[in-house]
Amino acid sequence: MLRLSGEPGLPLAGVFPSLPASSRQLSAVVTLFRPCIDLHEGQVKQIVGGSLRDEPGSAPRTNFCSDEPAAHFARRYREDGLAGGHVIQLGPGNDAAAREALAAYPGGLQIGGGISVENAAGWLAAGASHVIVTSWLFDADGHLQLPRLDQLVAEVGADRLVIDLSCRATAEGWRVAMNRWQTLTDLPIEAGMIRQLSAYCAEFLVHAADVEGLCGGIDEALVAALAGMSPIPVTYAGGARALEDLERVETLSEGRVDLTIGSGLDIFGGRGVRYADCLAWNRQRGGAGAA
Repeated sequence: MLRLSGEPGLPLAGVFPSLPASSRQLSAVVTLFRPCIDLHEGQVKQIVGGSLRDEPGSAPRTNFCSDEPAAHFARRYREDGLAGGHVIQLGPGNDAAAREALAAYPGGLQIGGGISVENAAGWLAAGASHVIVTSWLFDADGHLQLPRLDQLVAEVGADRLVIDLSCRATAEGWRVAMNRWQTLTDLPIEAGMIRQLSAYCAEFLVHAADVEGLCGGIDEALVAALAGMSPIPVTYAGGARALEDLERVETLSEGRVDLTIGSGLDIFGGRGVRYADCLAWNRQRGGAGAA
């Protein structure tokens, strides 16, 4: 049972106020490719999600480390007309690279990693289209702090906010993970929670942390579940290894879920998916990147 700090035993249905259905309904009926820029220690990298640790001396498993700065990829996405991508800061030391990317593509990229009510407006002013938040919404024990979400919405508006529901599989189903996917929270991925949270944000971003960076295939059950639960747009990331994964996500979600491809993409050293083919996919569907 979900518990909110300060209100022990209160179930999920009781911690959310009664809110009208979100007016930010799904507008797309096709699955689109969404670009990304993952930053670790100031460099563009592709990392196996489950290998990120805070322990001294521990290093994550890295699939790719670019010689090009973050702004290089941002400019490429801008020139190709790709919107809705995200910059994720995986730990400290990434502020300068993130700001350079946003400056290279103002209004074209979302920003996540270390977002709080104290810095969210500043990131929007730096050029982000949206701020992406996860860990700041929880206390140290992984309990959702709903007043923080209220504060963030009051500060930047629900239409500029993306809630990151990146998760891990458990015996009881998927649970949201925070602190760079190291800590499980008590927030489950389930329909009631998704519907309630959708009133607070423009869309959801969901990394399947158990398969992130492995190029072993997407979590098909999670994609289908998200499509059935969410009344607002969802971007899924994790495990994509071939262009056919775009087709699979579109089929599973009936076009209600978009797909981010990272380690499998040729511009990030991957061998399974060509960036040019992802652009062609979007153009065929009249979406982002259309000529």
